[in-house]
Amino acid sequence: MGEIPFLTVEGPIGVGKTSLAKAISEHYQFTLLKEIVDENPFLGKFYDNIEEWSFQTEMFFLCNRYKQLSDIHHHYLNKNKPVVADYHIFKNLIFAQRSLNESEYNKYLKIYDILTADMPKPNVIIYLDASLETLLDRIKMRGREIEKNISPLYLEQLSIDYQNAMNDFEAKHPDIPVLRFNGDNLDFVKNKEDLLHIYNELSNALEKKKCIDHKN
Repeated sequence: MGEIPFLTVEGPIGVGKTSLAKAISEHYQFTLLKEIVDENPFLGKFYDNIEEWSFQTEMFFLCNRYKQLSDIHHHYLNKNKPVVADYHIFKNLIFAQRSLNESEYNKYLKIYDILTADMPKPNVIIYLDASLETLLDRIKMRGREIEKNISPLYLEQLSIDYQNAMNDFEAKHPDIPVLRFNGDNLDFVKNKEDLLHIYNELSNALEKKKCIDHKN
């Protein structure tokens, strides 16, 4: 028996992480783990005033994601049940570095390191990226009230931060493959061929990692 598949889908806001994670869950019959977003009581205030509400927002996300991953680890991965998540907890550092001041970030990092020390690591990361125009169009299309005041400049910088973070992750974790797909070129929601292309790349990565075969 190989590794139990634990996949994470990552990328900037609006790129389609949850849609792809859901499709993968249904295709491979993996448990779906969705991040808590709308339940964050500080998020709307954060988009209105990042400086004022950043620490509260980031701490809420960190604590909830820690609890989610702990539950997934104990109730699924430890019982040989594969999981696909629409986030990786390392994303917390991407957002925290961008929104917290130095003093807040140093405090946050200490808590992050303690909470994530024994967290399960994914076998494969799927990284989605897209242009600012595409991200803004998709955010507008899904019409979340909580996201209506996202600054294009903030979103553009976030995309750059994600690129840098993924490059750094690959350098530090050469044993964890990162599959990169561009949302400007692929529309896996409307185009079945694009989705099948992603499935094919993912199946190859899982086979190389010698994960359990759960393909349909």
